[in-house]
Amino acid sequence: MHVIVVGAGIVGSSVAYRAAQSGAQVTVLEASRAGAGTSGVSFAWTNANNKPPRAYHDLNVAGMRAHAALREEFGRAPWFHQSGSLEWRVARAEVAAQKEKVARLKEWGYAAEFIDKARLRELAPAVAAEAIPDEAAIVYCAEEGWVDPVLYAGTMLRAARDRYGARLKTGITVTGLETRNGRVIGARDARGELHGADVVINCTGRWSNDTVEGSAPTVPLAPTVGFLVFTPPVGIDLQRPLHGPDLDIRPDGAGRLMVRKDSLDDRFTRLESRTPDCEEAKIALASAAEILPELAGVEAEAVRTTVRPIPADGLSAVGPVRGLEGYYVVVTHSGVTLGPLLGQAVADEVVRGRQRSDLGPFRPGRFQA
Repeated sequence: MHVIVVGAGIVGSSVAYRAAQSGAQVTVLEASRAGAGTSGVSFAWTNANNKPPRAYHDLNVAGMRAHAALREEFGRAPWFHQSGSLEWRVARAEVAAQKEKVARLKEWGYAAEFIDKARLRELAPAVAAEAIPDEAAIVYCAEEGWVDPVLYAGTMLRAARDRYGARLKTGITVTGLETRNGRVIGARDARGELHGADVVINCTGRWSNDTVEGSAPTVPLAPTVGFLVFTPPVGIDLQRPLHGPDLDIRPDGAGRLMVRKDSLDDRFTRLESRTPDCEEAKIALASAAEILPELAGVEAEAVRTTVRPIPADGLSAVGPVRGLEGYYVVVTHSGVTLGPLLGQAVADEVVRGRQRSDLGPFRPGRFQA
């Protein structure tokens, strides 16, 4: 079986690795480079923290555990940081919602616990204790963490190539599928070249509809824009992601931190270029410095905007598309968390012919009339 995987982000690289491992001849077609799309501009928080309904929560928990299993499979996983994460809320309504959420997570067997400020200082000594009111509801989730998605994607693609003979072709923008008698026979690129295959798996995320426009049914998307700020190396002792009201901070390797402020996303309706000295970056870093005083006076090294690939109902869309044999689509938010799990699940279905019941609620057919 010859499988084409379109897209070399965290999902596409996972699918390529597992499909090749399962015995398929795999070719990955990528418009740019591994991880160059949304994967490379993501807060990359691995979690099932607030992802109802239960089936979607369980899928994300399985994704978290699939990340941990890769560490054993590869002997090391420098891209995966299962550090736990810290979250706090202050406003009365948000505290009440936090308590309801933690109760639900505990009922579902998730590692979430309320902690006091003394424990917070142990887990995040760089946090200014006075910046978090005594009445705040502080939660620690020990199994959560973060991923370097580009390092992950590169590692999976190299393993797919070196161990199982997969091929990666970059600079190839797929613009449609080629079909014959209701079956896919390959993917056609922007230069008009046909790349023949028995199955095409679309892992291009927010570009998934552009990839097959006019040649296959599409998944309705409701994408959102995010704004990220990256510090220069600052040497702050931060080991795990922080999630405060309207603020998220995590380590990003080599002493850098990544900062996002939810309310700033409202200033963007599409991908836009900003310089590191832009107003939005200054606002985000000023808020972060209230929590991490050592950030005072630090200027942004880089800023990025990203578009999150979210199906219209907020849930994953994974599976074959009705009425077109040989075409399989994977588009989801939480791709960083779900990547390793979806790689195995898609390989099971496409290559091994084993239908996965855990994907049942997330079929793209729910959007088809």
